[in-house]
Amino acid sequence: MAAVDSFALLLRELGRSCAHSTEMLALLGAFYATKTCFAALRETCTLIRVHFLPRLVGGADLVQRYGQWAVVTGCTSGVGKSYAKELAKRGVNVVLISRNKEKLEAVAREITESYPVETAVIVADFRQGREIYPAIERALKGKEIGILVNNVGVSYDHADCFASLTQEKIWELIHVNIGAANMMVLMVLPGMMERKKGAVVNISSASCIQPSPQITAYSASKAYLDHFSRALHYECAPKGIFVQSLVPCFISTKMTEGMGVFSKESFLVPSADEYARHAVTTLGISRRTTGYWPHSIMLLFGRCLPECFWAWGCNRLVFYSHEKHL
Repeated sequence: MAAVDSFALLLRELGRSCAHSTEMLALLGAFYATKTCFAALRETCTLIRVHFLPRLVGGADLVQRYGQWAVVTGCTSGVGKSYAKELAKRGVNVVLISRNKEKLEAVAREITESYPVETAVIVADFRQGREIYPAIERALKGKEIGILVNNVGVSYDHADCFASLTQEKIWELIHVNIGAANMMVLMVLPGMMERKKGAVVNISSASCIQPSPQITAYSASKAYLDHFSRALHYECAPKGIFVQSLVPCFISTKMTEGMGVFSKESFLVPSADEYARHAVTTLGISRRTTGYWPHSIMLLFGRCLPECFWAWGCNRLVFYSHEKHL
């Protein structure tokens, strides 16, 4: 009889313990659900504020806000060319910097024939490193540079493991993806600080948000550019200078050729013109954004992925692109 009473008592205690545990789990579940809802609401509000409201209310006067001239690097094709045209459409004079003189002059003619602005061209090959910058600085002298767009960049010839890269390719990635942005910012920033206005746009890549194997050095260089931009913003914002890091996903340009569905123009893979139309409206509004609202949704999911899943996806993407070339 005593044994039965003890067993019944044990069952009652276990029941009470389970009830307390169930209540605790219910509280934790409610807390997590509330947190998730608030996070989703915050992301939705940010999406509307950054990508939709500016297009509804109209853009700011970029000349008045930042200055008369913009400098765009890597602008003979792709996003750089399209961004330069968007700035010109808004009345900003444009200095175009790239390595091909004929293509530069063709872009300059296209801009001046379409928009009532001035253009200037500077021929410079950023792969050459520090020796090119004195000539660029002399060419920019006397111009009120209000906007700097660091777009120039290089990637791998094809995705591959880091050990297969040549020293030449590694230095090219360093000089173009990292060195160019640093030196161009250093060149124009003192004038912006003196005038207490200006904007710097550094075009990074969504590959920087997680470690991306098979494009290791490229994604690391873009992570540097993103980190550099975010830190620079805190230095420059009190002085009236806006610094923006753009982290787009796939855009249909020469850089994404040979990547199957990720190179074909679509809703998720915009053309350079479509991307630039969206991205320029975020200038002065968001200091870190994809520049294109479908990419912002994609990046939200990308940040939530465990690192190992992201790395697996990178490897599968490379395998898929290699199959396309066979």
